[in-house]
Amino acid sequence: MVDAKDIVIVASAFGMDAVRSDGHLKWARAARQAGAVGFEVRRELFASDADIAPQQLRALGAALTELGLWSVFSTPAELYTRDGRLDADALGLALDEAVALGARFVKLQLGGFAGDTGAATLAALLAARTDAGKPRLVVENGQLADGGSPAQFAALFAALLREGRAHLLGMTFDIGNWAWLEVAALEVAPQLAPHVEYIHCKSAAGEGARRFPVAPAEDDAQFRAVLASLPNDVPRGIEFPFDASRLDADAARAVNWLARI
Repeated sequence: MVDAKDIVIVASAFGMDAVRSDGHLKWARAARQAGAVGFEVRRELFASDADIAPQQLRALGAALTELGLWSVFSTPAELYTRDGRLDADALGLALDEAVALGARFVKLQLGGFAGDTGAATLAALLAARTDAGKPRLVVENGQLADGGSPAQFAALFAALLREGRAHLLGMTFDIGNWAWLEVAALEVAPQLAPHVEYIHCKSAAGEGARRFPVAPAEDDAQFRAVLASLPNDVPRGIEFPFDASRLDADAARAVNWLARI
């Protein structure tokens, strides 16, 4: 029997407009009902800045805990600016908000990392903020050239390794996002697997700028091969959209399927 994996549902899987309109908590309840053990809160889906105030995040985090869910705090902020500068302010804000939520992971985009730029400073910042119970920082491969290149991630982890701090940072490997850059996920998965601590699960349809996320087919051998190339004991996040005509049933089906492949 295959051991079930920890499955997270990303809030946007229920529809971005629905989350902005109804709030994260409603859809966290739906995620728990579907069988997920984690819920990814998306900063860009809060209806107003007031909803991201520390007291509001603490209240949301407490409600998630009461539901039996742990959380990921996701922000579209980039760890490095487009000119290659470490954005310490963006990192600090993301960490503070994730702490208020009580998140297990805080996820940022990588942005414009180039070479060793800022690696020593990043290592020092992470070392200063790494305490028991604090959220784990993971950077995600995005859909843009800045922050979506396999070479950038390899260079970042190599630079941190030279600082003796590679253990302070993990990666969110988004299977579908590689398609936006015409990169085969299966080719880069083995190289980056040692750093992967969270997996975003989706496929992509369409071409060029008209690509969009879709659910992987249950018999998609390549999708399964990518998962097999990545760590088997890290959480898997559902980021593909559910069928709106049967939302609850489709969410439960997806959780059960992804937990067991």
